[in-house]
Amino acid sequence: MLKPKTRRLYLISALLLGFGGATAFMLVGFSSSLTYFLSPRQVVAHAPPVGETFRLGGIVETGTIQATQSGESLTTRFDVTDGQASVPVVYTGILPDLFGAGQGVVTIGAMTPGGVFHAKEVLAKHGSTYMPRDVAEALKKAGKWNPKFGPAPGPDALGSSS
Repeated sequence: MLKPKTRRLYLISALLLGFGGATAFMLVGFSSSLTYFLSPRQVVAHAPPVGETFRLGGIVETGTIQATQSGESLTTRFDVTDGQASVPVVYTGILPDLFGAGQGVVTIGAMTPGGVFHAKEVLAKHGSTYMPRDVAEALKKAGKWNPKFGPAPGPDALGSSS
């Protein structure tokens, strides 16, 4: 028979081991579902590994939209820019109604071996003053906010309350 002190030590050790294991499983599961944001300049400078999912955001470059219909599927090619660099994007599917040249966009997907971003999802800006926070910050950092899109996004345009 174990002494109460030894029994308590085993119980605490078992609980800590169980809690640690559960935490490790949660972190592994959570990290596989994370997608991080990159601007075109960051992708050109340090491209993520082929197949790694991330968000690419910027402005749809004017004159780069090319759509081709193949049976039932529509494939669209376009470039996303932050004013300093551009990344070619390919998307198969129906684009949002507000998608167009000169519009803010966030795409979710991965790079292909050929250096093209294959988007699984395309999100277009959804208001005259709204710009996704990550996209606006990347454009402001690059010093390439285009005045034709209005004033540089401030806290009000980004939807923050500060």
